[in-house]
This record gives sequence, structure tokens and C-alpha cells, in this order.
Amino acid sequence: MTDTRIEAKEGPATTPSPSVHPPYATAPTPVPRVDGRDPRYLALRNFAVSMSVFNIFGYTVLGFEQPWTWPLFALLVGYTAEIAIETVSARAERRQPGFTGHGLWGLYTFLLPTHITSLAVNMLLYANDNFWPIAFGVVVAIGQKAVLRAPINGRLRHFTNPSNFGITITLLAFSWVNLAPPYHFTENVPDLFRMIVPMIILTAGTVLNTMLTKKIPLILGWVGGFVIQALIRHYVWDVALWASLLPMTGVAFVLFTNYMITDPGTTPTSGRNQFMFGSAVAMVYGILMLFNVVYTLFFALTIVCLARGAYWWLRWLADRSREKARRAEAPAVVRAVEPATR
Repeated sequence: MTDTRIEAKEGPATTPSPSVHPPYATAPTPVPRVDGRDPRYLALRNFAVSMSVFNIFGYTVLGFEQPWTWPLFALLVGYTAEIAIETVSARAERRQPGFTGHGLWGLYTFLLPTHITSLAVNMLLYANDNFWPIAFGVVVAIGQKAVLRAPINGRLRHFTNPSNFGITITLLAFSWVNLAPPYHFTENVPDLFRMIVPMIILTAGTVLNTMLTKKIPLILGWVGGFVIQALIRHYVWDVALWASLLPMTGVAFVLFTNYMITDPGTTPTSGRNQFMFGSAVAMVYGILMLFNVVYTLFFALTIVCLARGAYWWLRWLADRSREKARRAEAPAVVRAVEPATR
């Protein structure tokens, strides 16, 4: 659900010159080694461990309904797709593939986000007894990172949440594919443990996002905005208030809040922008609910991510136009000054 590319802080102070497109490397460059104490690595590692443990308990205790072999198949598809796409991208950009240069450690750290994405897509989609839609979602989730990119703070970065986008496209492409049912996460446990499971996920996710990803402002914006949109729908459109707030009590909402929407690689870094991003997802969610759109959480996040990417492209184009205008004015100023200096 998360990704390895943690965005640099957004803001005009770090915006690059718009006169040229963020350049690719002109020659292969060494891939820097990931420091085992780097908070980005620790966040990825903890996300990956959490997803793995949750899947193990899901298939042995909680009641996951997909075949137990599917997570393994999803990982195999994800690893293969990531390595193949990175190899092609590195060759096109004339750089060293990101998984080379540091042996097994380099391969392990490179595939951590793929591990998370593959498990998330398989866990959250339900395709009856057909695995190929799951494989499709995994490939889309990984492949879009090489296609949907924007010039953010001087570098081309992907801007759509990988697993969320893969799930969204799969749901749109195959009408008979559904999300995993809510009871899927607590089907085989006693009533008491049905309350404990979301509390454990909430606690672990809160600690992770507080200590490592630093996404608490985003979570506050999302949860606060969710409550506000529920209140607006209740008082303006007479929607039952408790029914509007009920999704917040489910495991799916807790997972989405702590492990999906907080993806470091596709969300802002500054607290203010994080809060606005989370609030925007909540407001889009409320609008989609007014039109009775299903799978609303995932569609809302996809729309906001796409809007963020479009914003950065428009900003880059506007800056580039201003730079061209300044360059066009410069010769005219020189010609006007030259006669006076002769």
C-alpha cells in the first residue's frame, strides 16, 4: 500500500527551473545503498512485515476467503513485473537498475514496496476462483509508476497510490470483480476478538505513521473530513447520520486510513499539504456518495491523486511559459539599451 519513493517537501522554495524537463541521467550511475537506519527503509520494512503477518493470520485465523496460494502467486507476479519494468526503464533512461549494485540487500530493499503492493491488491480484491484479475491488478499497480509521473520538485515522480490505483482499474475493468467483503477480516473469530482486531491494526498503524511516515496531519484531515462530510450529508440531504459514520468502525476503514491513504511516495510531506490532501479525499468521498458511487474509498483517493498529478504538470507548464517569456524579453531589452551606450 505504500511505496519507496518518499516525496521531497512541496513548495516554491524547492521548485526547479522550468526551462527544461527534469533530465534523465546521461550515463549509468551507481545506485546508492539504502541505510538500514533510514526512516524510509524502516517504514517500508514495518509496512511489509505488518502486511505479511496480517495475511498469515488472515488465512489461518481470521477467515480470508481467497485461496492461500494466491498471496504467493501475487508476490511472484509483482516481483517479476517490477524487475522487468525497472530493467526497461533503466535502459531507456541510461542508468543502473535500482535493484543492482548491492547484492541481495539491494534486491531486498528494492522489492519491499512491491511486496506490500502485491499483498494489498490480493487481500482487498475478490474475484471468485479466478486469479488472473488479481494478477492484472498487481501489474497495473506496479506498471503505472513508470507511466503516471509528474515533475514534482525537480524530479519525475509517480503520483498515484500503487495498490489503490491497481484496485481501482481492476474494479472498473471487470464489473464482476468485487472488493473483499467486510466480514472477510474477522469471519472466524469470536465477537470479542472482532473488536480487538481493528484496535490492534489501529494501534500498530498509528505508531508507524507517528514515528516513521509522519502522516498524522493527513490522517487528521481525512478522518475529520469524513465526519464533516457525514454531517453535511445528514443535515442537507437527510442521510442517516449513524449510517454515514458506520464505515469508520470497520476493519476496512482502519486499514485504509493507516496503510493506504498514508502512502509516503504519493502524498505531500508538509503538514499543511497533508491535511489538505486528506480533507480532499474525504470531500470527494462525500460527493461520490451523493451519486451512489460504490467502492467510494478507492475511487476518491484515485481522483485526488490524479488531481495532484495534474496540478504539478500545470504548474510546470505555467512556469515554463513564464521562463520562455522572460527569455524572449531579454534580447529586446538588450537592443533597447545598446543605442544609448554607443
